[in-house]
Amino acid sequence: MTFLIQQTLLYAVPLMIVALAGVFAERSGIINLALEGIMIFGAFIGVLFVRSMQSVSLFTQAAMRGNWLTLQGLELLAMLAAAVMGAVFSLLLSFASINLKADQTIGGTALNLMAPALVLFLVRVLANQNTLQMTTGDAASWFMLKKSTFGIDKNTQLGFLGETFLNKVYLATYVCILIFILLSVLLYKTRFGLRLRSCGENPQAADSLGINVYKMRYAGTTISGALAGMGGFVYSLTTANCTANGDVAGFGFLALAVMIFGNWKPGNIAAASLLFGLFKCISAAYATLDLNGDGVYLLAELGISSHLYRMLPYLVTLAVLAFTSKKSRAPKAEGIPYDQGSR
Repeated sequence: MTFLIQQTLLYAVPLMIVALAGVFAERSGIINLALEGIMIFGAFIGVLFVRSMQSVSLFTQAAMRGNWLTLQGLELLAMLAAAVMGAVFSLLLSFASINLKADQTIGGTALNLMAPALVLFLVRVLANQNTLQMTTGDAASWFMLKKSTFGIDKNTQLGFLGETFLNKVYLATYVCILIFILLSVLLYKTRFGLRLRSCGENPQAADSLGINVYKMRYAGTTISGALAGMGGFVYSLTTANCTANGDVAGFGFLALAVMIFGNWKPGNIAAASLLFGLFKCISAAYATLDLNGDGVYLLAELGISSHLYRMLPYLVTLAVLAFTSKKSRAPKAEGIPYDQGSR
């Protein structure tokens, strides 16, 4: 059960933070279909940052000495770099949607097409291979927190909670959860959040009250890009061994489904992310899941094709959306270019 919970969190947290990215953009009135592309770009930037910093003696010596505080600092800096460049990348969507009043769906699709091509090109130029990897070691040896990290013998039992949430975990997971909580409060409990949401519901009314709709939409999309870029790197770090190859397994589109299923509300999004994360965990590790600790791998012994297990998260996505999309209520003005002269 510990393994199942840990793996579910590894898949659910990137979904959760990227779905919140979609909420910030759409609550401001901009449809951000480019979440997949921004995740891909953010993953590349984060891995490239880690790869570059591995040549710095400070971090190399920290890895050799097992100085986990320094290594966790590197992890946080890589998350920050991915967030910053994700925000920069999202400015392409902001400019096209707000200044040029271009179709937002087409703009987001264009970024989704451009991001993997750009990343693969840069990977070939920088590393002369198809996948960008860490120079030495792997994500677990550099960034995973274990019992030995805190000076505890590996044979010492920490109990269910300790083994689940303190052993073989990543700091990035908990940082993303904290950011999710703080930004949810920002969106729903502050004046800034109220103004942002008003621009996605009735921008003309917001403008009449002195709110700069253009600036608020830029802010919403930029925050969205930062969260999506960070989520892309966290996905790469925790589930892809800190590699970038122009693919995030459709997590950006899954995050859009989570956002719609969660009705653009953070609490619902968190629950939906855990649901989809669970099925993603099952699809990825069904052959090694011991559900009740009796040494029997029930899912592997059912004789079901592995392809069906891999399809499971996406089948669940389609099923959930089919039954819940009619009850979802999107912001009224999302996708509509704002015209200051219209009323």
